[in-house]
Amino acid sequence: MEQKQRMKELIEILNQASRAYYQESREIMTNFEYDELYDELISLEKETGIIYGNSPTVNVGYQVLSELPKEAHESPMLSLDKTKEPSALAQWLGDKEGVLSWKMDGLTIVLTYRDGELYKAVTRGNGEIGEVVTNNAKTFVNLPGKIPFKGELIIRGEALIRYSDFEKMNASIEDVDAKYKNPRNLCSGSVRQLNNEITAKRKVNFFAFSLVSAQGRESVSVKEDFLWLSTLGFEVVDFKMVNQNNIEEQIRWFSENIEKMDLPSDGLVLIYDDILYGRSLGRTAKFPRNSIAFKWADELALTHLLEVEWSPSRTGLINPVAIFEPVELEGTTVSRASLHNISILENLSLGIGDEISVYKANMIIPQVAENMTKSGNLVYPQHCPACGGQTEIKELNEVKALYCTNPLCSAKKIKLFAHFVSRDAMNIEGLSEATLDKMIEKEFLKELPDLYHLKQYEEQIKEMEGFGQKSYDNLIQSIENRRQVPMANFLYGLGILNIGLSNAKLICRHFHYDFEKIMAASVEELVAIDGIGEVIGTSLTDYFSNEHNQRLVAALLKEITLMVPEEKKEEQILEGKIFVITGSLTHFSNRKELKEKIEELGGKVTGSVTGKTSYLINNDSKSSSSKNKKAKELLVPILTEEEFMELIDF
Repeated sequence: MEQKQRMKELIEILNQASRAYYQESREIMTNFEYDELYDELISLEKETGIIYGNSPTVNVGYQVLSELPKEAHESPMLSLDKTKEPSALAQWLGDKEGVLSWKMDGLTIVLTYRDGELYKAVTRGNGEIGEVVTNNAKTFVNLPGKIPFKGELIIRGEALIRYSDFEKMNASIEDVDAKYKNPRNLCSGSVRQLNNEITAKRKVNFFAFSLVSAQGRESVSVKEDFLWLSTLGFEVVDFKMVNQNNIEEQIRWFSENIEKMDLPSDGLVLIYDDILYGRSLGRTAKFPRNSIAFKWADELALTHLLEVEWSPSRTGLINPVAIFEPVELEGTTVSRASLHNISILENLSLGIGDEISVYKANMIIPQVAENMTKSGNLVYPQHCPACGGQTEIKELNEVKALYCTNPLCSAKKIKLFAHFVSRDAMNIEGLSEATLDKMIEKEFLKELPDLYHLKQYEEQIKEMEGFGQKSYDNLIQSIENRRQVPMANFLYGLGILNIGLSNAKLICRHFHYDFEKIMAASVEELVAIDGIGEVIGTSLTDYFSNEHNQRLVAALLKEITLMVPEEKKEEQILEGKIFVITGSLTHFSNRKELKEKIEELGGKVTGSVTGKTSYLINNDSKSSSSKNKKAKELLVPILTEEEFMELIDF
């Protein structure tokens, strides 16, 4: 009974961690802790012979939550069994030859080519149903749009953002809170955008790791498949041919090269080169038997916790950072590691002077693995390190974190001003964090509206380091030039917790650019918007229900004019026409965009084909889907996107 109870506890903890990591891009435990708990669950499942239906050992991937079209995979995309022991890989391989390659740490994508052109791209999703991201995939920097093969080709691979590009993007962002956490999260968000212009700017790469099928071509060797895909213009993951005798030597080659590799990897993959043999082995409920993953055995180092540094941010969140006696890890000296939040501190039972083990996640990011002494004597600061204001522990989405309660906190002020003038907000040039810090210190800036009254400090500003008449004039001109700003950029610029620019655009569009209605919106009204959840809705209503914020926004609106996009008045050429949309799209970003176009022209979109339906839009007219069958049965015309665009002369 105790074993069953422990299994249920582990399943709940691991599923909660996965939801946080994959759906919300946040961490409630370290990779080390997750692996330990996962291995414990596997051990208990083997001992008891019981596997619960919601166990992470039989469920894979994130749940699809976005507005992107969904599509079922022809065959389930399984995760891989794993080991950290090189000798276990040699034993698994036996007398067979294998292909050893990087296990890339990005977003898995399935690509379909027809007649030599990219036809469809679908994310892994939950392993059975993925999201259609065809338009976005067309912007991948190294992906061939056309290939010299005319039959249907289906391949799997990983979408990735290089470390060098990731670092450049982060370096261009002054606001620490707005910086991206890691290349994997940035890539996942980039590939799943509703606007592929954003994807294009993120420099996403694609590396093929599996040929699923090629019409008229029989696959017998993984190596030959890789080489053939290379001739078609695809970049393939780096690989080595291995056998029982040389596999440990080749693993060492990969481990020596991971640190200088510009692409994120979280291990290796070993697959039998003989494809027919691999297929003959079949699969388990979760794992294929033809391949196995190798995760780096984390190099652990023992050290002692010297202090925990608390770093305040624009949102009021105070982030804990472990400072420990310097140790050598993976060839570099480390002495700091992020502790993320209070929940992780509590799990580790940290105290000053504790003996801790540290490691580099994926051989790169320093993390605290374990606390040997667990003194638990760590005292959380009762006062903010930046302003001295009271702190409090808040629990949001089952994660505890420390916050500063002072609305006028200096850390919040610097970060808030920096965020307000940033490119995606008010886009005011000439105000770095260092300059803002000086202006706040000299009390030129107390609240955001003070930005528009800096002229009264002309002489003092010109005397500041780095300033003169020209730089002062340029600054004032930049402020004056941005007295007219798009409403969504202004809403984003207010620095409301959890409100990004894309969310701000959704909210403004939903309320027809009526800012009074946005300020008065209830949580219920906000969560009714596709893409807006309760957390975001609560953040917005909390902000605008605060009297200080109400006065602040009112003062700002006296200084600036909010711009509203012009509404296009289109001729209602589709009035009275009823459309149904199915399948993947290539010309429109998603079904919502196509639906909006139809409605803009006076038409209506419904979910099912009936006798009243005027047209079914489906790029695959030969599909055996229920909607296609129903349309043919009722003699409803089936249009491709191109035919629809001809119909509306678009």
